[in-house]
Amino acid sequence: MAFFFEVICAVRSLFSSDDFNYNTDGYEGDGAEDGKSQDGSETLPYIDESPTMSPQMCMPQGPDGETVSPTPPEGLLSGGDIEKGLEMKKLVLSGFLASEEIYINQLEALLLPMRPLRATASTSQPVLTIQQIDTIFYKIQDIFEIHKEFYDTLFPSIQQWDEKVTVGHLFQKLASQLGVYKAFVDNYKVALETAEKCSQANIQFQKISENLKVKGPKDSKDCTTTISMEALLYKPIDRVTRSTLVLHDLLKHTPKDHPDFPLLQDALRISQNFLSSINEEIDPRRTAVTTPKGEARQLVKDGFLVEVSESSRKLRHVFLFTDLLLCAKMKKTAVGRHQQYECKWYIPLADLTFQTLDDTDSCPSIQVLPEHEIEEMKIKISALKNEIQKEKKAPKGQSRVERLRKKMNEQESWLLLHSPTIPFRIHNKHGKSFLFLLSSDYERSEWKESIQKLQKKDLQACVLSSVELQVLTSSCFKLRTVHNIPVTSNKDDEETPGLYGFLHVIVHSAKGFKESANLYCTLEVDSFGYFVSKAKTRVFRDTTEPQWNEEFEIELEGSQYLRILCYEKCYDKSMLNKDDNEIVDKIMGKGQVQLDPQTVQSKNWHMDVIEMNGIKVEFSMKFTSRDLSLKRTPSKKQSGVFGVKINVVTKRERSKVPYIVRQCIEEVEKRGIDEVGIYRISGVATDIQALKLAFDTNTKDILVMLSDMDINAIAGTLKLYFRELPEPLLTDRLYPAFMEGIALSDPAAKENCMMHLLRSLPDPNLMTFLTLLEHLKRVAEKEPINKMSLHNLATVFGPTLLRPSESESTKGQHITSASDIWSHDVMAQVQVLLYYLQHPPISFAELKRNTLYFSTDV
Repeated sequence: MAFFFEVICAVRSLFSSDDFNYNTDGYEGDGAEDGKSQDGSETLPYIDESPTMSPQMCMPQGPDGETVSPTPPEGLLSGGDIEKGLEMKKLVLSGFLASEEIYINQLEALLLPMRPLRATASTSQPVLTIQQIDTIFYKIQDIFEIHKEFYDTLFPSIQQWDEKVTVGHLFQKLASQLGVYKAFVDNYKVALETAEKCSQANIQFQKISENLKVKGPKDSKDCTTTISMEALLYKPIDRVTRSTLVLHDLLKHTPKDHPDFPLLQDALRISQNFLSSINEEIDPRRTAVTTPKGEARQLVKDGFLVEVSESSRKLRHVFLFTDLLLCAKMKKTAVGRHQQYECKWYIPLADLTFQTLDDTDSCPSIQVLPEHEIEEMKIKISALKNEIQKEKKAPKGQSRVERLRKKMNEQESWLLLHSPTIPFRIHNKHGKSFLFLLSSDYERSEWKESIQKLQKKDLQACVLSSVELQVLTSSCFKLRTVHNIPVTSNKDDEETPGLYGFLHVIVHSAKGFKESANLYCTLEVDSFGYFVSKAKTRVFRDTTEPQWNEEFEIELEGSQYLRILCYEKCYDKSMLNKDDNEIVDKIMGKGQVQLDPQTVQSKNWHMDVIEMNGIKVEFSMKFTSRDLSLKRTPSKKQSGVFGVKINVVTKRERSKVPYIVRQCIEEVEKRGIDEVGIYRISGVATDIQALKLAFDTNTKDILVMLSDMDINAIAGTLKLYFRELPEPLLTDRLYPAFMEGIALSDPAAKENCMMHLLRSLPDPNLMTFLTLLEHLKRVAEKEPINKMSLHNLATVFGPTLLRPSESESTKGQHITSASDIWSHDVMAQVQVLLYYLQHPPISFAELKRNTLYFSTDV
């Protein structure tokens, strides 16, 4: 009995859920009320006679992979346990009765304006003519009476439920009256056209038709809901299919020797025959089977993807069903109406391939924006976030908050469209190709694996009629599992804002590989609604148990998740893919962990394991908040170079530029200048710390270490040196003047000011800056290869060279959060360095000799 009680509770919870509810609208899907085809033309509705094509049967899968269903598993009645079956039957009937109540209220709402409209039809100023009224409301009164009688008769049977109660005769009678529905269906298209024309011609009728009031159930807290006449006219179309589906469920839970069984069977036969005849009249050419026989269409996966269409980027909501892939966009609807999707295209999975069958097939080219534009937009969004937080605390700041939110939503949407660059191409066997852009190989792998898993089944190609397609697309709104575009402005203020600062991750090892391979891992974190690859381990060759033990420092920008992807390195050049940015290495496994602030903000390392396709990757992580990481902490040990004033180091070394700067630059130019993402990709933290120690202790074999070390670690060591200076290379004293100088509008004034500021730097700072400047220019010359432009390099080094010490940066400022510190003046810092990078070569001697007429008080 315990098991039986659990089944009852589970079914009750399903009946009360929003996604699947007998108690509200039966099996009804939101937004399925248009009665219009994809091109906007009105069409006769397709009514489904089988449970496989009902939109509401396109249910998402549960965690165990089973279809979420309002009925218990087959075999519940095995062993003659009639009590269980009858209890389930009562639950099905109770749910259907509740949905009947709402259906009757909807019909009543439709009839309500009919009586006053008839009354005015015989006056001198009629709203509608008698003929128009009869056309629009054709057979509604008859349908209402049929269902009111059915409800009033069924209600007491449910109230006095026992094993002797019979209801089959009620459903048999309901089925025998389907001729009324036949007449309604025949008139449906004309009714919609007439209502539309009358709305356009008469503003009074338009207001009536857009604001019909539907009473809620007797026990509902909500008294009424507002719905359009167009939506209500679709309800009878949808109801026949729902009644047929309930008959399937009732038969499943009725013993064959029960008096109801033959009556329910007869009702089901009548209903299915009726629906078949209606469908043949509507569309005799439609495909008979649209899903594998006996298999319900389910929603497997959905999400927002960027599609390249007609050479421009479009945000789409893509739905993967068990037999097809559907690409939709949100339809623009009138204020107050339910949002709906419009289908852009669909491909049956039986016809979908990832390989281009025709070499001449042309896919849209990928236009990639310069990375600095993406970074600049991030900074603008962060600045807006801080403004919003400040305005919330200000009196009467709410109106401004709304304007700022709208602006931030526009900027975040732009970022979401333009950030992804990884191509995900799919092709129809019949020649059509489509291109999506994703921000991460993780998503691409997930979509590809989900589709390929479904394609292993015996799929049949399907062709959906315009109405079938409309019904399926309309159901998407209710079925979707991803509800909002992933932008901050769509999140509640109470939702976690994510982490700002640095995540330290050690990738230890991996187990579970069946064969030896060349293996490496990449790390990704989310940033502004999409994921960004931040680090990569070295390739561990020919092993089943790689031991990387590599530490990385990853910058977080409101991040909430860390992903780890494990790859097998491909060295076969013949396997190269012609797509830009296409990763050809094989993904062996992938996994994701949430960055729980309570866990990662502990000072201690937190060890964890990600399981991925039978592979286990062991890693550790800890977090440093941005306000702590921004502090420039002077070294207590003045004999080293990190955290020591630059003039102290150069004086000790008797050099104009610190040895660490010269050696790191030389090594990068020797073997790292062609490295993709040099200075942007994180180096292994343990390697960086080893180099830091070697420079601090003046190890004799430093040159050997440099020649053997990964080039990203050397680049990371150089960045760390500048970041840990007690004050920035361009000094705290001059920082306000740099901010003012870069803001000048007149080019001549800006030139004089910016050059004067350089000349005002101490000699060691100036010489080091000019040396670094020329190096970064040489790196940018290789941009076609290393993908690092002057803008990229300015974004990486600007804050490092200019960001003032904590005491200076917070002087006279109100800092509200870590993200506030991050965004404050960052854009200006980047612009200062970019100005000098774009300037013709600057000579130390020329700069010192040059007499300027313009002077800035610093």
